[in-house]
Amino acid sequence: MKNYVIGLDYGTDSVRAVLIDTENGQELASNVSHYKRWKNKQYCDASINQFRQHPLDHIEGLEITIQNVVKESKVDPAAIKGICIDTTGSSPVPVTKDGIPLALTKGFEENPNAMMVLWKDHTAINEANEINELAVSWGGENVTKYVGGIYSSEWFWAKILHIAREDEAVRNAAHTWLEHCDLMTYLLIEDKDLKTFKRSRCAAGHKAMWHQDWNGLPPVEFLEKLHPYLAALRGNLYDETYTSDLVAGKLSKEWADRLGLTTDTVVAVGTFDAHSGAVGAKIGENTLVRVMGTSTCDILVGSYDEVGTKNVRGICGQVDGSVIPGYIGLEAGQSAFGDLLAWYKELLMWPTEQLLGASSILNEAQKEQLREEFSDKLIIELTKEAEKIPLSESVPTALDWINGRRTPDANQEVKSAISNLSLGSKAPHIFKALVNAICFGSKKIVDRFEEEGVKIDSVIGIGGVARKSPFIMQTLANVLNKPIKVALSDQAPALGAAIYAAVASGIYPNVIEASQKMGSRFESEYTPEPEKVSAYNKLLLAYDQLSSYADPSIKITENEFSL
Repeated sequence: MKNYVIGLDYGTDSVRAVLIDTENGQELASNVSHYKRWKNKQYCDASINQFRQHPLDHIEGLEITIQNVVKESKVDPAAIKGICIDTTGSSPVPVTKDGIPLALTKGFEENPNAMMVLWKDHTAINEANEINELAVSWGGENVTKYVGGIYSSEWFWAKILHIAREDEAVRNAAHTWLEHCDLMTYLLIEDKDLKTFKRSRCAAGHKAMWHQDWNGLPPVEFLEKLHPYLAALRGNLYDETYTSDLVAGKLSKEWADRLGLTTDTVVAVGTFDAHSGAVGAKIGENTLVRVMGTSTCDILVGSYDEVGTKNVRGICGQVDGSVIPGYIGLEAGQSAFGDLLAWYKELLMWPTEQLLGASSILNEAQKEQLREEFSDKLIIELTKEAEKIPLSESVPTALDWINGRRTPDANQEVKSAISNLSLGSKAPHIFKALVNAICFGSKKIVDRFEEEGVKIDSVIGIGGVARKSPFIMQTLANVLNKPIKVALSDQAPALGAAIYAAVASGIYPNVIEASQKMGSRFESEYTPEPEKVSAYNKLLLAYDQLSSYADPSIKITENEFSL
C-alpha cells in the first residue's frame, strides 16, 4: 500500500494543504483557504504597523483545506501517515492554562492584543531596542549573539513585552504563549499537556533566543530586568526544543473525525515556512534558498565544522537542526520584497480607484471590470517597459526598506527613500528602480554571509516572485553575479512540511534522503549576463550611498562617496 502525507503551509494571507505521495513527491491534491477576517483588515492598523490575525482564521482554514484534499485525492485515510505544519514567524499567540487561544475566550474575542501577533507587526520597536541595550549591559552573557547580535521587533520576546505593557487584561490572562506553528500542532494532537508539548526548535532558536549555551531560553535574571511578567512567563514556556523530523503526537479523536483521518496519523513538530520551503527545494550545504514573496527569507545550512560557534553578524539566527538535523540552519531575509512592488502598484492604482468610483459615465459592473483589468495588467506593463530601459539611461535609486530592514543588521525604524528623480523619471523608471532596490538588498545579505566566512556555492529561488517574474530573477542573477535555479513547485514550503511528516512517520530515515526523493525539480535557471554585471555593480554603489544617508550607522568609503 502506498503512503501519503499532508503538508500544511500557513502564509500571510491564506493557508494551503497539499497531499503528497511519499514515493516520489507527487502532489495528488491541494486546497487553499483565505483568511476572511484578515481580508477585511480586522484587528490591524497599518498607520502604527499593527498586524494581528484571529486564530479562527487559521483553525477554520486548517479544517477546510485538509478536508478538501482528503476528499479530492480519494486516498484511503489509513494510508495518510503524517501531517506537518509550517507557518510564518515570529507570530506568537497568547493562550490560557488549558491551551486555548485567548481570542477564543470570553471578553477577548475582539481584542487585537489577544490575537496572533503577525510576523510583520512592528509595534514593538521600542521593546526590541530595549532588549538590545540590555543584552550588552546586564552583566551576563549576550543572549542575542546567536541571532546576529541584534534582536528584532518582529520577534517573540519584543512582541510579548509590548503586549504585556500595553494590555494588563491580556497579561493577566495569558498563561503562556505559543508560536503559530506550535499552536496549530498543539491543537491537533491528543496529549494536551503544555509542559511536555514539543516546541519547535526552529521557532525557539531563531526568534526566542533559545540556545544550548545558556540551557534554553534567556535566563530569568535577564528577563526580569525587562518585565516581571517575562520572568514569570519563562517558567510556563519550555526548556527543550525539537526538530521537525520528530513526532509531536498522534492526531486526536476530535480532529481525526473533523478531518476525515484516523488517530494513527502522526503530527510532526511544527516549523517555519521558509525553513520547510528550503527542504522542499532540496537545500544542500552552502546552497542559499531564497523564499521570495511579500518579504524574503534566505536560508542556508552549514556543517558544524564550518559554522560551529561562529557568530554570524546581523542575521536572523543560527540554530542547530532548524532546517536539517545534523546541520546548522542560518536565516536572513528582507522585510519587504514583493511588498515594495505591491506598494507601488497600490500607489498608481489610487487615481484609477478614485476616478472610476466617481464616474457618472460607467455603470458599477463596468467600473469593476476596468478596476480588475487595470489591476491585472499594471505590473505586467510596467515590467515590459522597464525591461526596455537600458542600463546606461539614468534611473532613480531606491531603498527596499519600506517595511524596515530585517538583514543585514535588523532595524525596523529605517525608512525607504528614492533619489535621482528628474522630470524625465516616468513610472517604468521608478518601477525599475524598485526592482533594483530589492535585488540590491538581496546582494547585501549574500555579501554579509560571505564576509563572515559562510560560503555560498549556489542559489535557489522559490515562491511566487521566483516563478512569475523572469525580469526580477534575471536582474537578481546579474546583481548577485550567481546563477539562480527556480524550483518547479508552487508549494515548496508545504512540500517541505510534507517531507518532515514523511520522516516523522518513519517512511524515510532522515530529512536529506526524504528531500532527495520527494523534493521539487527545477523549471528554469538564470545565469549572470557579464556585460550587465559591471553596470549593476556601479548602480549598487549609488544604493550604498543612499543607504548611508538614510541610516548613518552604515559606513561607506570615501571612494564610494566620490562616485
